[in-house]
Amino acid sequence: MRVIGITPINNDLKEEKSMKFLQKLGKALMLPVAVLPICGILMGIGYMLCPETMQGAANMIGLFLVKAGGALIDNMAILFVIGVGVGMSDKNDGTGGIAALASWLMMTTLLSTKFVTVIIPSIADSATKTLAFNKIENPFIGILAGIIGAMCYNKFKDTKLPNWLSFFSGKRCVAIVSGVVSILVSVVLLFVWPLLFGALVSVGKAIVKLDIVGAGIYAFLNRLLIPTGLHHALNNVFWFDTIGLGDLQHFWAGQTSSDVSWSLGMYMSGFFPCMMFGVPGAALAMIKCAKPAKKKVAIGLVASAALCAFICGVTEPFEFGFMFLAPGLYVIYALLYGIFTMITVALGFRAGFSFSAGATDLLFSSSLPAAQKTWLIIPLGIAAFFVFYFVFLFAIKKWDLKTPGREDDDIEAEKKVELASDDYTAIAKTILEGCGGKENIASIDNCITRLRLEVKDITLVNDKVIKSAGVAGVMKPGKTSVQVIIGTKVQFVADAFSKLCE
Repeated sequence: MRVIGITPINNDLKEEKSMKFLQKLGKALMLPVAVLPICGILMGIGYMLCPETMQGAANMIGLFLVKAGGALIDNMAILFVIGVGVGMSDKNDGTGGIAALASWLMMTTLLSTKFVTVIIPSIADSATKTLAFNKIENPFIGILAGIIGAMCYNKFKDTKLPNWLSFFSGKRCVAIVSGVVSILVSVVLLFVWPLLFGALVSVGKAIVKLDIVGAGIYAFLNRLLIPTGLHHALNNVFWFDTIGLGDLQHFWAGQTSSDVSWSLGMYMSGFFPCMMFGVPGAALAMIKCAKPAKKKVAIGLVASAALCAFICGVTEPFEFGFMFLAPGLYVIYALLYGIFTMITVALGFRAGFSFSAGATDLLFSSSLPAAQKTWLIIPLGIAAFFVFYFVFLFAIKKWDLKTPGREDDDIEAEKKVELASDDYTAIAKTILEGCGGKENIASIDNCITRLRLEVKDITLVNDKVIKSAGVAGVMKPGKTSVQVIIGTKVQFVADAFSKLCE
């Protein structure tokens, strides 16, 4: 009976920790995501001014702007490496970013096609396995490297080594440990990555037989796999000549459906209404649901991301802005892509892209022979805008999802909090006493106005003692979480609190 009673509690704790981890990861991604909109805007302007740049023509203005934007979007994975490495490290220490970069460099080198074909020559005989390792420098590996760097920093930043190795004690050993962990992870991925990639290629081959329904399933999986980087496996099945399809290649070669065995453009067309109009609709819903004090912040993030999606189909700034904060909503988002793709294909709308499904590619591809009923983008786009808007609006409010602008911290109100005194050490001592002493503290962090603590035993926490320090309030959002509302002087209290716990 005792085991039966404890198991649900353990499961709840695991679920709570998983959600906290995803939320922390989502917040860590905000910094690199905030950098991405500029790349979409630059590339969109470049393509609009000089559409021929899409086909490789060296128009100076277009090429200059496109390359400037591409410098970021092409290296998006590295932005995630640094952003996650720093963002998930205790006190956002830059050492975590250095460790993450070391992990990235090691993994992408050990898993590069050039190297894996040397240590396992048989990989060179498999086109699918070779393709898998060709795509190893992707956001998933970037995020993974960031997590490794941050976790190694949090775990080993205070490590003390023998005197003869004392130079490498503390933070200096973090990158070394990250390197060792990265080697082990690379060994696992050496065998797992091509299996996953190959499995998705097989799924792609099966989907082809399902015609319109298959196109919808492909669009759904394409969006769903964006966080892992494995969407490249499916893209190569449908867009390029991996199994004899090549929807993108044949479309831009000036062919028509009569030249191939499928309706040319069917695996690209459905992305246009979703990226050009669906994303702005979802973005508007997020802005609508944002807290009044954070609405400007939400507008700055998602509105610029929506503009990128409309102009040139760069959706990553929008998607990575909420996929880890609200993973369930991201599944719904991917499902909407699948539904609209089936509708778009069934209605006969056909367009293609050489970069992504934005307005610039739509304009440029509409003159190609395979383009059909491109005028349908208006009714399809309007429908996508409102469907995405109302679905997101309902889901966010129904399940109180923490999309941008809906974080728990009521920052504007808490900025006005004033402590009873400026003796931060005394305040920290009282809070520590109320939390059960330093032996009960598992981790220490802070945001703009709150001291965020993880404790080992929540029953040892005494709210009255903590409040006697003059703080504005105490919250317990989780079974091991304690948040003390201090105000804008929280950093001073947090520093004093950390010293007491050393």
